[in-house]
Amino acid sequence: MEVSVSLSSTVYTKTGNPAALVFIPICAGRRAGMWIIMANDTKERILEAALEMFSKNGYAGTNIRELSASLGLVKSGIYKHYEGKEAIWNALLDEMIAYYGEHFGSPEHLQPVPNSLDELIQMTMQMVNFTVHDERIIKTRKVLTLEQFRDERARGLATKHFLTGLTEMFTHVFAGMMDKGLLRRDDPSMLAFAYTTPISALIHLCDREPERTAEAIAQVEAFSRHFVKVYGKRGS
Repeated sequence: MEVSVSLSSTVYTKTGNPAALVFIPICAGRRAGMWIIMANDTKERILEAALEMFSKNGYAGTNIRELSASLGLVKSGIYKHYEGKEAIWNALLDEMIAYYGEHFGSPEHLQPVPNSLDELIQMTMQMVNFTVHDERIIKTRKVLTLEQFRDERARGLATKHFLTGLTEMFTHVFAGMMDKGLLRRDDPSMLAFAYTTPISALIHLCDREPERTAEAIAQVEAFSRHFVKVYGKRGS
């Protein structure tokens, strides 16, 4: 059995003979890279734990001591990566924005315009299923709901993710579908507002009452099909 430890730029390998040590130089650049990976991993673990705590206890109800303890770190282990709770909070909001945009879509990452009415329903259901089942998105929504009255950035993100962002995305979708002759001509922004508002309300119902998630998803699909029946062009 071999046990290896790294000291400075040398790996000390202990062989089966307790008295034998073999000295193997290693590349300093590789060692530095390993430390960077470890540091980045720790930063991500801190943010994941912070998201969990903020979503349950809110910003005021979360402290660095409990956060560090949940990760098996001392407080100084947190401060090596973040100056304090506010720095963790802002880094977490930055990550929320990137994750939401990448996986769900945003006015900056627009969904493709469907080529049929059935595709609109499918796209809607894919988005809804993702947002009500992805744990990070669920926790993000809870954090924004809790903190929108305390923090200006959280308030702006809550407005964007719960209202304006969805309206802008579907304004683009509906305008494109009208151009393709799939929807009857109307104000696409008003149509998008009318479409996304009840869907957003049902998503929040899933957060408040998770046991009603299947019911809420079924309502979204029924609503989407009703919308297509009312606004879709026959034969599309």
